[in-house]
Amino acid sequence: MKISVSHDTAYYYEDKVRASIQYLRLTPQESPRQRVLSWTLDLPRPARVQTDPFGNLLHVLTLDEPHDTIRIHARGQVDIDEACEAERYAYSPLPFLRATRLTQPDQALCQFALRSVGEHRDRAALTTLMQALREHMAYIPGATHVASTAAEAFAGYAGVCQDHTHAFLACIRSLDIPGRYVSGYLFTEDCTHLASHAWAEAWLNGAWYSFDVTNRLTRPERHLKLAVGMDYLDACPVRGMRRGGGYEKMHAHVIVSPQEIQIAQQQQQ
Repeated sequence: MKISVSHDTAYYYEDKVRASIQYLRLTPQESPRQRVLSWTLDLPRPARVQTDPFGNLLHVLTLDEPHDTIRIHARGQVDIDEACEAERYAYSPLPFLRATRLTQPDQALCQFALRSVGEHRDRAALTTLMQALREHMAYIPGATHVASTAAEAFAGYAGVCQDHTHAFLACIRSLDIPGRYVSGYLFTEDCTHLASHAWAEAWLNGAWYSFDVTNRLTRPERHLKLAVGMDYLDACPVRGMRRGGGYEKMHAHVIVSPQEIQIAQQQQQ
């Protein structure tokens, strides 16, 4: 399936920012599951490109002069292999057993995980865990914030895709199953769901398998991967620091569609 993406992000500040640095994980990489047909990242100035410790393509954008606005635009097309259910990995998955502040399991999460899977540690058991977790945690935007932990969201019975993913990772890591956070895009015809998305991957039988808790999906047929990490902080598309600027307002607009639909729309304009 060919997917087109247009992702605009803009930051506005009430005062001049003296200097800022943005870490951008907005560029997908080739894999057995996805083939990048084209991709462009439009930035205020050239950024330094490198690979981060998790293998993600990282752009480091540094603005040394005063500014009150930052605009970032990512766009391109990627071909998704809908038949590819798992991805092999050349490195040890053991680092993904470590808990982070956002994914530290408390007693409630550990007990929930054990009740859900019993003695089993296979894909079917984790699918059961995913379904149980989604039943426990309603999808309610605004119920949590960006710094909410898995335990907090679980205790509150609600969250968004970030919280669902953190809770799932907390559960499987407590079962000694490596898990990693994935950021990216999801094509869905349901306009109530955001195109920017997050899901989890679990290490089973020598490969990474996807578990999209929010949408109860285990086949990443319409998921475009941008980055992976231990949690949201490692894989979020945009993360930055600044000096000055006062109040910040952020606006993001994402369109994800099949390539042929976007082309048709462009021809009509």
